[in-house]
Amino acid sequence: MNKLLSCGIVAAAGLAFTVSSACASGSDLQAIMKARGLTEKDILAAAKTYQPSGKKDDYIVFSSGGQSGQVMVYGVPSMRIYKYIGVFTPEPWQGYGYDEESKAILKSGAIRGKQITWGDTHHPALTEKNGEYVGDYLFINDKANPRIAVINLHDFETTQIVVNPIMKSEHGGSFITPNSEYVIEAAQYAAPLDNGYHSMDEYEAVFRGAVTFWKFDYPKGKIDEKASFSLELPPYWQDLSDAGKGESFGWAFTNSINSEMYTGGIEKGLPPFEAGASRNDTDYLHVYNWQILEKLAQDKKNYMEINGHRVVTIDAAVKAGALFLIPEPKSPHGVDVTPDGRYIVIGGKLDTHATVYDFKKIKNLIDKKEFAGTDPYGIPVLDMAKSLQGQVELGLGPLHNSFDEKDGIIYTSLYVDSQIVKWDYKNLKVLDRINVHYNIGHLDTMEGKSSKPKGKYAIALDKLSIDRFNPVGPLHPQNHQLIDIAGAKMELLYDMPIPLGEPHDVVSIAASKLKPATTYTMGTNSRTGKESPFVTLAGQERVERNGKNVTVYATMIRSHINPEHIEVNKGDNVTIHLTNLERAQDETHGFTVDLYNIHASLEPGKTATVNFVADEEGVFPYYCTEFCSALHLEMMGYLLVKDPNKKYESAKASKLKTLSPEALKAEYDKVIATNKATDEVIQSVVTYLKEKHYEKYPKVKELVTDALDQYGKIPEVKAKADEAYKKGDVNGAILWEYQVWQYMVKTADVGLRAKNNLAKEIATPMSPAAAKGEEAYLKGGCNGCHVIGQVSSGPDLTGVLLRHENGEKWVFDFIKDPAKFYNDEYVKSMIDFFNLRMPNQHMSDQEIKDIIEYLKWIDENAGM
Repeated sequence: MNKLLSCGIVAAAGLAFTVSSACASGSDLQAIMKARGLTEKDILAAAKTYQPSGKKDDYIVFSSGGQSGQVMVYGVPSMRIYKYIGVFTPEPWQGYGYDEESKAILKSGAIRGKQITWGDTHHPALTEKNGEYVGDYLFINDKANPRIAVINLHDFETTQIVVNPIMKSEHGGSFITPNSEYVIEAAQYAAPLDNGYHSMDEYEAVFRGAVTFWKFDYPKGKIDEKASFSLELPPYWQDLSDAGKGESFGWAFTNSINSEMYTGGIEKGLPPFEAGASRNDTDYLHVYNWQILEKLAQDKKNYMEINGHRVVTIDAAVKAGALFLIPEPKSPHGVDVTPDGRYIVIGGKLDTHATVYDFKKIKNLIDKKEFAGTDPYGIPVLDMAKSLQGQVELGLGPLHNSFDEKDGIIYTSLYVDSQIVKWDYKNLKVLDRINVHYNIGHLDTMEGKSSKPKGKYAIALDKLSIDRFNPVGPLHPQNHQLIDIAGAKMELLYDMPIPLGEPHDVVSIAASKLKPATTYTMGTNSRTGKESPFVTLAGQERVERNGKNVTVYATMIRSHINPEHIEVNKGDNVTIHLTNLERAQDETHGFTVDLYNIHASLEPGKTATVNFVADEEGVFPYYCTEFCSALHLEMMGYLLVKDPNKKYESAKASKLKTLSPEALKAEYDKVIATNKATDEVIQSVVTYLKEKHYEKYPKVKELVTDALDQYGKIPEVKAKADEAYKKGDVNGAILWEYQVWQYMVKTADVGLRAKNNLAKEIATPMSPAAAKGEEAYLKGGCNGCHVIGQVSSGPDLTGVLLRHENGEKWVFDFIKDPAKFYNDEYVKSMIDFFNLRMPNQHMSDQEIKDIIEYLKWIDENAGM
């Protein structure tokens, strides 16, 4: 291979430098290729998938997580994994299953009162409009426990789990009708639809299959369980489904296996299921009209009610002309409607052919009532030959299909042959094939099951990887292989090991169609999308006690949790509501408490709740679990759990006992001085309150009453301190003076709140803009660092508009983009003093203008 050829490859690959510079480093490229044993083809494949830092993928892929019960998100062409979404099982990083909001979602997936802690996710599906993918919601089924979950792609979080009330197993979910009217879920193994015991001898009489139509309320983003219904089907094992589109709109198709209705019994010496359930040359494709069925479900004469759920009977569906069967190749696995809705393609995994049905022929037979007969349950059976467009021999083990943007082009997976076959379903002609590694199940082309597939790439979901990767023990990863299908010949580009269960199927969508939020509106409950009733803004932090129930309203912002001390009694039921006050993107905080098995992930603006019983005495640190700033390690606090039935000896008291008389006197003088200074603060507050006639304002008066109640306890304790001192018990006097200080602190805390509330009552009324500014100020978390009227974690903002020439513009520009000012001499001095930098809270221009109006109002009332 010569240098010129190497340069040509680099240029053709579209690498981010000119041909001349590539040629200048051609010798380096050659050396690397030689050292690693790479070919020109390898370099080209690498260039097609490599994404330089900051470059984003064209497509986003949602993959089932198999036995993990989760969903995985990755990009194409880079094959970079972006996220795991907790769905049916806990996911600690996101706090899924550890905070109260997500626990409620998981609890809604309980089956007959049993909490299910695992799931087997199989078929993800996106919302559709006119058969095109829309990146609003994602659905995923649980094969192990018949359930469907809804994931809101506004924030990539699971917001609903619904349990199928009649199925005992399923594989045929989730499949979407073209305008997201319904999510289709088909049963797998036939079973009684009720929850009672029935003998296997009653299989044909009592056991049944079914398909459920989950009604999706698009504006609410939720499945409406009451508006949903099912269709009773014979005890054939229903499998996958697809909804018609275009000229087949209103119809849907579900294939099946075990038309033999074999019931097994290997333990009795009978042939196993794999023999008896694959005896017939054909099984049945179920063809049904969901538009007719939804009307039948409105009339009680057409349905049974089982477990509170409407089930349209076979008889009613047949009489209404809504249910038919067509023979299909034995043991089929996939059924796929072409983008225009004209054809239905099925691969029988025990056949070498792919079978193409023509919906026009099917509909013509139905309209003419031209049937080949009926099955044992009275369902009309259409003639297979008369329903066909034709068959194509592809190879061993055809399973699943996905479509190309080019008309008539389809890709089919061959499980036994470990291949993908490209063929023309209109002209029934094989065009190309490529080997994959190994035993492919599902496959996907970009948006390949929609009415407007994009083609470009295919993904092979290989069940086995054997020799593809470094060995990591007997349990091997799965292998997702990326294949270039843009040219005449398919080209393998990339192998990606999947370490999360068996990812059964994927769905892809153009990244441009996804519009996820980057932060939450302040105080959002992410599972409902609405404002949490427990949202806590800066300055609203508090601890409330009601008997043994302790409720904490807490905030998190770089780099502190407020409050930092939470003291409860052993046995208390503790609920902590947490709000992330950040507005900057990616400034997530986490929260956990030692021992208590809780975790919350709080993205900017999110409110979440954790709950536990403080059943262990001791001191338990809590901290932010997400490395959020340079002072991340300092972002912590202490939960102190004391036994109310114990008497604790103060370590400070023990220390005092060891002090010399001189040291004791110095300690006594120190606490007396502290109490005097604290009382001066209290008296200044009292003077202010009286001068401003606090008694005219009921809410302020309530606070003052509370403060005076605390202050009223001081004389009795002070008398004990004085008496101890007179008796020469300096140690006892110090301890009682510390108790005086505790009452003073509580008095000052409530009194200052009363003063602040009174100041707001008597201040100049806020303009609407100033009121909006205060709201933006609080929701933006500004109060986490700035306290009006005093220096706190950040400078006092009183008079900030007067500190700079053209102050309003300066403040506007600073809030808009603080980073531009980090090297400004004044700002740099503030950063050095407070050891913090003002973060960009991504305020809108209007919010900043409103905040400036609020700051003007503060200056007008600074004397308050």
